[in-house]
Amino acid sequence: MKVLALDTTTRAGSVALVDDERVVDERGGDGARTHAERLPAEITAVADANQVALSDVDLYAVASGPGSFTGLRIGIATIQGLAFVHRRRVVAVPALEALAHLGSLDVAPGTLVASWMDAHRHEVFTAVYRAADAAPFPPARLGAIEGPAVGDPASTLARWAARFSSMPAVFIGDGAVMYAGEIVATNPAACVLPPPLIAGAIGRLALARHAESTEPAGVRPLYVRRPDAEIARDLARDVKHCSPSGAADTSEGRC
Repeated sequence: MKVLALDTTTRAGSVALVDDERVVDERGGDGARTHAERLPAEITAVADANQVALSDVDLYAVASGPGSFTGLRIGIATIQGLAFVHRRRVVAVPALEALAHLGSLDVAPGTLVASWMDAHRHEVFTAVYRAADAAPFPPARLGAIEGPAVGDPASTLARWAARFSSMPAVFIGDGAVMYAGEIVATNPAACVLPPPLIAGAIGRLALARHAESTEPAGVRPLYVRRPDAEIARDLARDVKHCSPSGAADTSEGRC
């Protein structure tokens, strides 16, 4: 089964072609240009280089998030369009989970693996998984200990120290590298891994979850944090219901 996978959670992102659990080709994108400028050309470039027509792809896969809101929307819409045209199904894979699978490749069963992605504003998107005694990429390989969350690095590490009997031994992602100092100060034995390309992992995870595939319209982004536009809209709405003196409009229960 041929799977074409796309990741647009970061500015560069990546594209991969997976065939029967083998990553045939995986390429990082041009981070100097926006996803809107590069897609779907980067996808067709990978397909053409491997002499695979997009109509020959059996399953499409895409990173569902978290990440850049605009990047997620463009990536998901691109995969939805291709899958719709070629009448194929789609598997959406959380980027934090794909990172954790790559971080768990060489660890012993029971090891805690933490995915950290830069969320900007001095925050990170995070998730924690426990590696099981199973082959990489099937769902049985990782068990979720804490699902996708967002917060500042220090508070996240403090919460984990209080919650877990042992801290994660592996941290992976651009957020892990960015805040490696804070991580090592809390857990000197932690291994901090740089962010890998994840489209290949997304393709392999999608293949393992083919039974969970959906029609293109069924794909939903995983934002974790509300978009800035929504926050600004709600703030403007609340301010509107306050008097010029700052007193609350009690009929609306705001301010």
